[in-house]
Amino acid sequence: MKSYRVSCALAWVLGLFCISRCMAQSSVPELPEANPGRPTVSTPATLTPVGYLQFENGGLYAEESFEFDTRIGINQVTKYTVSRRLQLLALSEPLVHATGASGDSLSGNRPGEVFAGVQGVVFSGEGHVPTVSMSYIRRLYESPAPEIDIGTFRQSALFLVSEDLGGFHFDVNGIFSEQADGTVRRGQFGQTLSVSHPLGAFTFAGELWHFTQPLTKGNAVGSLWSLSYPIRKNLIVDAGFNHGLTSTSTQWEGFAGFTYVLPHRLWSLHAAP
Repeated sequence: MKSYRVSCALAWVLGLFCISRCMAQSSVPELPEANPGRPTVSTPATLTPVGYLQFENGGLYAEESFEFDTRIGINQVTKYTVSRRLQLLALSEPLVHATGASGDSLSGNRPGEVFAGVQGVVFSGEGHVPTVSMSYIRRLYESPAPEIDIGTFRQSALFLVSEDLGGFHFDVNGIFSEQADGTVRRGQFGQTLSVSHPLGAFTFAGELWHFTQPLTKGNAVGSLWSLSYPIRKNLIVDAGFNHGLTSTSTQWEGFAGFTYVLPHRLWSLHAAP
């Protein structure tokens, strides 16, 4: 009788354990879907999943520029969407290594610049209606490291449009920035068009972009091509290259990186998106 009771107790414990495991597994939320802004110059008008932290990390190698011979930068973007219409941004380059920079003090290892910003959805698109957003970014730290052809800015405002049409995804940006050199202030204007299309499990993207160079009275124009692959819904890896099309553009850039969304919401109050 005693062994029977022990067997019954063990069966109950095992049953409760199995039920709790099934309930725990059924309550695990579905992985959030990453919405990468990299590797293109264009930024999507759509936001990242509400309540989740998204990280966009990568490396960029550039060569044949008026400011340097070679430049390697580690870039990092953190995004947090607090509601379906509002997203917070933090952008930085933790490390820049340059050779042949104009001025010996600019070569070698340097910290890159730091920015913070916000992006808001003006019109949430659906079907064949595009999503329209506005964004504002402000520089928090100015780096002594040499920059690529589009230079750097003190503050920038962006007009962003995203649309899916005929199996293709389009991102269009209009960019208005303030560049500075000492006490001199100049306005910079940029336009980007990125088109992407799935190729099996991969996504292929092509982009044309243009930025004025107000401090040198030139124009930087480039053509960018990339491939990305989703390892999971919340993890996407990418790689590609960019070729400058004008004499004042950085001639070659190669890049690779990833986009990762933390699988759990940052705050429980965002339980309903």
